Amino acid sequence: MIKPKTKKPGKDTEDIADALKQFMRLAQYEIPEVNEDSDELLPFDETFPEPTPAQLLRGARTRENMTQAELATAVGIHRNSISEMERGVRNISVDMAKRLGEVLNTSYKRFL
Repeated sequence: MIKPKTKKPGKDTEDIADALKQFMRLAQYEIPEVNEDSDELLPFDETFPEPTPAQLLRGARTRENMTQAELATAVGIHRNSISEMERGVRNISVDMAKRLGEVLNTSYKRFL
């Protein structure tokens, strides 16, 4: 397949585009940032949000090659409780975070 050649915009086109962007900002219109391919760029924190305690719990358990049942037995609770914590349905108490941290070889503060 033969691709048609595209012309690079001239200086006048760039000046007009810059003026339009300035006008839109003055009008308080949010202009999304785009790359050379006109793909919208997202802020880093939207693209890579901070992991939740639930995600960190699942990651630590997986890293230690433990099942939910094995982790539950090690910390003395029911497997359903681990499942609920990993889904963010159940909050992790300080006491539970300390027990999880000890079994999963990580700081308990990650789970709070």
